[in-house]
Amino acid sequence: MTSSAVSKNSLYESDTDLWGFNNFTDAAVNEGFFYDILTTTKPVGPTITYNDDEFINFASINILDLHQTKDVLEHFHAAADIYGLTTGGSRVTQGVCEAHKKMENHLCLLNGQERAISFASGLLANLGFINAMSCKFHFSETCEIDNSDAIFVLDRDCHWSLWKAASHLRFGQQLFSFKHNNPADLQKLLARLSAKHDKIVVVFESVYSADGSIAPMKELFDACEQYHALSYVDDANGFLIYGPQNRLFVNQFDQMKRATFKMVSFSKAVGMEGGAITGPEKYIHAFEVLSGTSLFTAAIQPPTASTIDYIMYKLTAQPEIMDTYLSRSLDLRQRLAERKLQLNEDPSYIISVLIGQDEKAVKVYEEFLEEKMIVPMFRYPAVRPDHALIRIMLNAHHTEEQINRFVDVLCRLQKKYSF
Repeated sequence: MTSSAVSKNSLYESDTDLWGFNNFTDAAVNEGFFYDILTTTKPVGPTITYNDDEFINFASINILDLHQTKDVLEHFHAAADIYGLTTGGSRVTQGVCEAHKKMENHLCLLNGQERAISFASGLLANLGFINAMSCKFHFSETCEIDNSDAIFVLDRDCHWSLWKAASHLRFGQQLFSFKHNNPADLQKLLARLSAKHDKIVVVFESVYSADGSIAPMKELFDACEQYHALSYVDDANGFLIYGPQNRLFVNQFDQMKRATFKMVSFSKAVGMEGGAITGPEKYIHAFEVLSGTSLFTAAIQPPTASTIDYIMYKLTAQPEIMDTYLSRSLDLRQRLAERKLQLNEDPSYIISVLIGQDEKAVKVYEEFLEEKMIVPMFRYPAVRPDHALIRIMLNAHHTEEQINRFVDVLCRLQKKYSF
């Protein structure tokens, strides 16, 4: 190594100390806030493989594991032959791929809305939405828009991507929050805000990812409509999972037709990367430019967009796929409830087990790793201090043997750490 290289590396190390990354990273790993990122070497599903070491996986959000089924793989390969692997540019500069257009039109039919726009991820959809709804542009004397005075009201437990999207807004002036799933608190806040502001957007989720809670949608929409506020529902965790009459929470999800905008993520039920927003024609058309996250970054890969469309048709035509999954998930929840574990109140497919103390949760997580299981653990700042929990999402292809082993290990740890 040359002296100049040594000098350069020393400078980088000095800079790292100056910026605080050395101490932060060491402390974060030592205290269990995060760990070295492992490298997977095979498709992720009910199991996950690091090099040649296989773990039972309860961390995957791809709950149906459809990406490994023969018909889905064949469709993806055929779509790659037709459309290629990349869009090659922005929708605005060169047009939208047919695969995306078909998928977006299909999504409009499913959501009962006029127009859709897709993004490379649900996170980019959320960022793009709040950017578009709060922006100010002056293209010409006749082509301009100014919504820099818009007010956004978010459920306190909204996803990080929504809070990040709104971080340029001053809290207490343009950005407000209401207590989680509390329509009365929202109504009180809207009564005060609507007296001074005309442009208000209320943002909440259908199913919350940390605790699996279901939004009281009727009451939330009632409040929005009473005070003439637009509504944006992040349906990332509910899309194509809840809604049909034979499934839980049908009364809540029947209200979704009242939403002004709906955001969906394709990573849960569909099991592919990407997200989209549906809503009124003129708004969504403008989002092509005003979102920024459509104009200045790549879209979903064309064969992925086509496969999303295929899977949406598949789940609609074969509802038993999701019905069976939800039934098995409820069975697992019942087994855990019978063992007196502290579970989230709403019986959704997201099962949260309260551990409590953050330090205790780290030990539980590490013991699951020793048992060759990946079980996601949420602790502060994801949840309140000493309200740590593990979040379980059953995979459709988990075997009964794998589920039994998980329950046995969890119950052993419950007794050992008293949670």
